[in-house]
Amino acid sequence: MLPMEKVLRDPIHNYIFIQHQIILDLINTREFQRLRRIRQLGTASSTFHGAEHSRFTHSVGVYEITRQICDLFQRNYPSKEKDDGLWDDHERLVALCAALLHDIGHGPYSHTFEHIFHTDHEAITAEILTSSTTEVNQVLSRVSDDFPQEVASVIQKTYPNPQVVQMISSQIDADRMDYLLRDSYYTGTNYGTFDLTRILRVMRPYKEGITFHISGMHAVEDYIVSRFQMYQQVYFHPVSRSMEVILSHLLKRAKVLYENNELDTAITPHLLLPFFENNFCLSDYLKLDDGVLTTYFIHWCESPDKILNDLANRFLNRKPLKSARFNSQTARLLPKLRILVNEAGYNPEYYTATNDSYDLPYDAYDPTSQKRRTQIELMQDDGTLVELSTISNLVAAITGKVSGDERFFFPKEMLAESSQVEIFAPIYKNFQNYIKNGRITALK
Repeated sequence: MLPMEKVLRDPIHNYIFIQHQIILDLINTREFQRLRRIRQLGTASSTFHGAEHSRFTHSVGVYEITRQICDLFQRNYPSKEKDDGLWDDHERLVALCAALLHDIGHGPYSHTFEHIFHTDHEAITAEILTSSTTEVNQVLSRVSDDFPQEVASVIQKTYPNPQVVQMISSQIDADRMDYLLRDSYYTGTNYGTFDLTRILRVMRPYKEGITFHISGMHAVEDYIVSRFQMYQQVYFHPVSRSMEVILSHLLKRAKVLYENNELDTAITPHLLLPFFENNFCLSDYLKLDDGVLTTYFIHWCESPDKILNDLANRFLNRKPLKSARFNSQTARLLPKLRILVNEAGYNPEYYTATNDSYDLPYDAYDPTSQKRRTQIELMQDDGTLVELSTISNLVAAITGKVSGDERFFFPKEMLAESSQVEIFAPIYKNFQNYIKNGRITALK
């Protein structure tokens, strides 16, 4: 323990209390400090200009919520004997470290980067924790030789105590609670707000994990609805998704040019070459952050390759693609629309895309599902458990119902008025005949 606790000021939690030397030392490692240079919401700042917060701020927030849960459990539900299902405070340190480090493997513009270069931030997180080459591993190893792997197993959901795993990863966990409140605050929206204090107050440890006293059901309902609204209004916003499409195609174009020896050698992206060659190691990965990629994008704005040049300019100068929703009936029209985009002078491989964003607001446990989710259990006064959606009409209404949409992205120029560029007027007009009220529709 530190001789005197240290605090970090935080707009969401007011103070973040650091009481253990190991937590302070982990925060000061180079791998954790790298998270300051990676945005939490990636391209969403193109839509919500306040969304400039980092993975660092979110990670210390998750730590703080987990610390509060541990304090609450130790005060009110301390274990009296082995296997009684109550809280064993010897688990505190592994829970706090896992909470702090759960996102340490994220890369720049993480999900887009992962898709293009086939990286896995969860696997890289485990490698950062267990590799003797990292400062994080060296700090964790001071506890014991096995401690780095113990912390990694919490994040990998294989740790033997489900209470610790569910604190960090479940349908209502410290990770989700922090990012909903934090993302709502920084995007300037109110969709993600809920009563965190009340939810923490009604949390209970039990043998199979974590439950919530039934008196707090409405606070849990509010959390579920807040999460649903954030996905619909913020995380699935079509402009943010459009910028992700441009970013994805920009990196893809650079990779293709490199593979064909056509990338301008004057602006070779040396730190990306291991990823272009699919032969990277952990040290290569840890050199990357949002600033590194942005620097290369600035150089690519002057590339002799017109597509790379244009995509870099669109991304840096916020020139999003337009989009229209489609469904299974209108998907057959997409090849025709791509042909029209091509006829207007845009390579459809780089200037069109389909993108779907779907999420389950809440999912009851299904043992046959490939991706099983830990359902939310409520504890009644007699100690028996009931699953949330069986007694909440509000949650039952959205349980298992996938929300989101599929969109076709294309250059904004395809919606230009004919008087602007006469040469492509017939193509634009033909294209626009298939778009009505933001949806792709068949010609009558």
